[in-house]
Amino acid sequence: MAENKIPYKIYLDEEDIPKKWYNLRADMKNKPAPLLNPGTGQPLTAEEMSGIFCEELVQQELDDTTAYIDIPQEIQDFYKMYRPSPLIRAYCLEKALGTPAKIYYKFEGNNTSGSHKLNSAIAQAYYAKKQGLKGVTTETGAGQWGTALSMACAYLGLDLKVFMVKVSYEQKPFRREVMRTYGADVTPSPSMTTEVGRKILEAHPGTTGSLGCAISEAVEVAVTNPGYRYVLGSVLNQVLLHQSVIGLETKAALDKYGVKPDMIIGCAGGGSNLGGLIAPFMGEKLRGEADYRIIAVEPASCPSFTRGKYAYDFCDTGMICPLAKMYTLGSSFIPSANHAGGLRFHGMSTTLSQLYHDGYMEARAVEQTSVFEAAEQFARVEGILPAPESSHAIRVAIDEALKCKETGEEKTIVFGLTGTGYFDMVAYEQFNNGTMTDYIPTDDDLKAGFAALPKVPGQE
Repeated sequence: MAENKIPYKIYLDEEDIPKKWYNLRADMKNKPAPLLNPGTGQPLTAEEMSGIFCEELVQQELDDTTAYIDIPQEIQDFYKMYRPSPLIRAYCLEKALGTPAKIYYKFEGNNTSGSHKLNSAIAQAYYAKKQGLKGVTTETGAGQWGTALSMACAYLGLDLKVFMVKVSYEQKPFRREVMRTYGADVTPSPSMTTEVGRKILEAHPGTTGSLGCAISEAVEVAVTNPGYRYVLGSVLNQVLLHQSVIGLETKAALDKYGVKPDMIIGCAGGGSNLGGLIAPFMGEKLRGEADYRIIAVEPASCPSFTRGKYAYDFCDTGMICPLAKMYTLGSSFIPSANHAGGLRFHGMSTTLSQLYHDGYMEARAVEQTSVFEAAEQFARVEGILPAPESSHAIRVAIDEALKCKETGEEKTIVFGLTGTGYFDMVAYEQFNNGTMTDYIPTDDDLKAGFAALPKVPGQE
């Protein structure tokens, strides 16, 4: 189709909302390494996992062979409230950059939670409700996941207990209040309300917290309260499965106009957005049907892909969760308090870690002042205030488009705009006031986390 016929916003019809989730692992020759029981060092069984997670989610977590999994009708109906989300051609950004590159972004901020997190929140809440549970517990960093899960739990009548990373709890009070408005109980983490929280505070007085701390507290509350289970907004295989609706819609919208991307760019914290966005494209790459350049973008202050070790590690600071083989900075790693851009987890999805290790994708770390520069440039020309997390992808998309300007190449770039930044104004204020600084951990800073990696047979 002619170039000038491609609209600014490519909308799919309601019937185009995916009816099945795509399980990327089914097409992986090298499957992600299994989760391990930290006590025995053996692969975690479904029975052991069901004490922490909902039963059907456990089956999704362990399924490495089923390529497509049916989306229950109730979840499909919920998706219809905000899906399909638009794929937008960034004509204004292209013009401002003076680039021959064609830039598209999948916008996931068109729901009250403000991000893509709702795609998995409603699924996990649905399975908890179906199991007859009273409620769920979780952690949240910048607050998008907690906000999304509070909406899903309110919709289904479930109780929700959220442990929010303390620095975000203090910096983002309005997102905290959205969660409370939807009925969630929100506690700054680490806290004195759990045994593991008290231990962390004793070992790290005055700490501003981390996702690893918050996960430990949420898991403790889930396993010690009958009728509750723990749910997680990123990292896990089941979460990437639910988020595949992003990539499936993106590919359908591009196919509608005969567009094939050269590169796909996503921000990477734990991996939920990136894994969802790239899923069908990576599937084609794994099957040898097409090739794409796939770039994961992470913060230089929490660089698990680019400076982490590929090893088994705890998913939480309290070391009570299963061991996952992933690119990690060590479960004791806590990002600097000046880190305002989200993506705070010390590790990365086991699925994405395996793909990265096998060379199917690349990774890039960027400093937060450059991230906010890109966010501001994007907001001024595209009219959307992006979430700081999303702005990592924007930074690299702009960088790649400027390279095209230098070389004259007309490459097609697709990136994920995971959500809006309207609850992140303290960070924007710091940037606008010139008080935002960059922090890059030294090799010595990272050594402590690496030194505490668990001893697993065959792991150096």
